[in-house]
Amino acid sequence: MTVLLDPVQLAGRTLRNRLVLPPMCQYTVTAKDGVPGPWHLAHLGARAAGGFGMVVAEATAVTAEGRISDQDTGLWNDAQRDAWAPIADFIRSQGALPAVQLAHAGSKASTWPGHPGYPADGIPLDEGGWETVSPSGIPAVSAVGPTRELTGAEIEGLVEAFAAAARRADEAGFEAVQVHGAHGYIIHQFLSPVTNHRTDEWGGSFENRTRFVRRVVEAVRAAWPADKVLGLRLSGSDWLEGSWGEEDTVRLVRELVPLGLDWVDVSSGGIGDTYHGPKGPAYQVPLAEAVRTGTADLALGPGRGTPDPDGGARRLFVSAVGSITDPELAESVVAEGRADAVCIGRAALVHPNWPVEAAESLGNERYRQLAAPAYHRGSWGRVSTPLRQAAAVGASA
Repeated sequence: MTVLLDPVQLAGRTLRNRLVLPPMCQYTVTAKDGVPGPWHLAHLGARAAGGFGMVVAEATAVTAEGRISDQDTGLWNDAQRDAWAPIADFIRSQGALPAVQLAHAGSKASTWPGHPGYPADGIPLDEGGWETVSPSGIPAVSAVGPTRELTGAEIEGLVEAFAAAARRADEAGFEAVQVHGAHGYIIHQFLSPVTNHRTDEWGGSFENRTRFVRRVVEAVRAAWPADKVLGLRLSGSDWLEGSWGEEDTVRLVRELVPLGLDWVDVSSGGIGDTYHGPKGPAYQVPLAEAVRTGTADLALGPGRGTPDPDGGARRLFVSAVGSITDPELAESVVAEGRADAVCIGRAALVHPNWPVEAAESLGNERYRQLAAPAYHRGSWGRVSTPLRQAAAVGASA
């Protein structure tokens, strides 16, 4: 048996295993109206059929101005909600928990889609771009260009926009929402003293710089059903001197748990032009482990978080992400208690059936149960070598 393939409780839901497809922008809304389409059903549906325990839809903007690119999805209107509904329903029909990430890009909005052939910078206003906003008028990265400082009233409006998007996510049938607080986007821009130079209640001290994310979590929790999963993705460190770090992350998460947070997904980076952090397989797992260890003493109420494996009170559910491509490595992360689940992102773009292939590779007969019924005739006993080859390529990249 493998811990990785064991079912696990998360708030009022049960995941069939500890494998999560993380949100990955597809930049495929060619109508530029934020409405998801056939590509999103095919992309997310294939990974649900491929055996993931939870499938998280990409960074979905809570306002039109909060899109990373003009081809991002949204949940700022009812047409988008209605288009998401059959996608969430299909994910659920395949045995995975349907989730969506709620996002606002701040100064990193209005950029070209992340596809080959597009420049890696902001879209000019005369080519369809728009004015971006940020805590202090300071861009998170130089390539995005000028950005305008938010007013106090606009900040309050963004809090409500997150809550409104959560209500639409519920109406669309999602079982979990993940607030995007990482990768240099608007929440992260408030957290980092590099991008937040405000002198009012939204900036300066740790308490003030974290006020926005606390308000967002409170608002989303109030708008989101009590029995559904509320998650947050954070950058555990910016890897920059004088910016946001591991201790800040643990301190913040400890303050957010009493506000109704069930799950934290720990990534890193996103502020500044140059990445200064570690690289290699599972390079962000130590950050997730620090959050899991640093919140282990916090008892969550009934129906919150996840049961303690040692029989104690329920506690925060923590997932790890970042260059985890090898099944044995993924198994070790959860078996050693470093995280409760692992996110398989880029490897799943190449291998949509990664969980099924991983189960077979680890010698777990559960792969026969994970495979969609229509795929049971597949030659699953022959897949471990290609998957291990892919893991080796990822480790050397």
